[in-house]
Amino acid sequence: MSALKHHIAHFDLDSFFVSVEIKNNPALKGKPVAVGGFERGVVAACSYEARKFGIHSAMPMKKALQLCPQLIVTNASRHQYSKYSRWVTDIIASKVPLFEKASIDEFYIDLTGMDKFFGVSKYAQELRTIIKEETGLPISCGLSSARFISKIATNEAKPNGFLEIPHGKETEFLWPMPVEKINGVGKQTELLLKSYGIYTIKDLAHTPVEHLEKIVGKWGTSLWHKAHGRGSTEIATDWEQKSMSHENTFDTDIVNIEELNKELIRLTEKTAYSLRDDEKMTGCVTVKIRYSDFETNSRQETIDYTALDDVLIAKVKDLFTKSYQQGRPVRLLGVRFSQLIPITTQMSLFENNVEKLQLYKAVDEIKDRFGATLVTKAINTAMKENDNEFISKYYKKKKAE
Repeated sequence: MSALKHHIAHFDLDSFFVSVEIKNNPALKGKPVAVGGFERGVVAACSYEARKFGIHSAMPMKKALQLCPQLIVTNASRHQYSKYSRWVTDIIASKVPLFEKASIDEFYIDLTGMDKFFGVSKYAQELRTIIKEETGLPISCGLSSARFISKIATNEAKPNGFLEIPHGKETEFLWPMPVEKINGVGKQTELLLKSYGIYTIKDLAHTPVEHLEKIVGKWGTSLWHKAHGRGSTEIATDWEQKSMSHENTFDTDIVNIEELNKELIRLTEKTAYSLRDDEKMTGCVTVKIRYSDFETNSRQETIDYTALDDVLIAKVKDLFTKSYQQGRPVRLLGVRFSQLIPITTQMSLFENNVEKLQLYKAVDEIKDRFGATLVTKAINTAMKENDNEFISKYYKKKKAE
């Protein structure tokens, strides 16, 4: 009996934010465009025309404008990004049995076994066509026997292409490539490997695993297997069901709105802390209210993906206002975040968001060191006067340490 052949597809929306901007403003097509924050912001995504000038994501916008003075900087459609991401997600969910949303614009799909009915390669290409035609967004796809190979294939297929690596052809595809093509091999690891004469994936494959372990530790074994074309085929299908939540049952039922709002803020901050600690963003917020007679109401709404306290607190307060029956004593309050996806450079979209995220993370670290209650009280007191100034002070202090 022959071993089961795995077929893993990787779909990646090309220059996602730029593509949405062009979709909503066709006049941008064919021009050097960057999405991100102005002045002190960073480039979250850029068009292929902009890349010809040496512009890339995470580059300071100021430098990008120096490289290309005619660069068009925009984030006019920023509230559309989550909408288009969900649109693509819904299409994929309706067409395949197993998939994972790895980020706002990236998906892994398990097509194993579908070759008996449709032909895996044909099905993947048809799905790609459906997404392009329905949403109007360009999307690239890689197909192979393992996640990491499919991701590399997608990158090689860009822009707006498809590349299949047939079973048995993995090393033929991988070996000529430089080691940094393997996801996770950053600049530091790349330089370390090259200092030992390991320049290509073929070099990795021909290096004894024991030697690799001495160079990069336990990761050496994983690198060695990848160099031989063997990688994970696991698809995390529970990504949408995963959530983070905190709730509190009061010792005494509460009617006072100010007290209820304070508790909502505390629960939101606590859950947002957990969110950032796990390097996640949320796309759905739920507020739970249990009254003194044990009647329980929950209200949820989808939101633009975020991990920022101020955005989440505003939404939680809004949901509570819509749900709470004025004057009824409350026994329990709860806050839940769901539809979680990893934080990536997308959080650097706008000039204040990258700073906000850094500031919130700095406060998270301070909470770890000095206790969440103490720091939260101090922050809440200072925020009444000037929250950014107060948090910035802590962030500068943290950087100086």
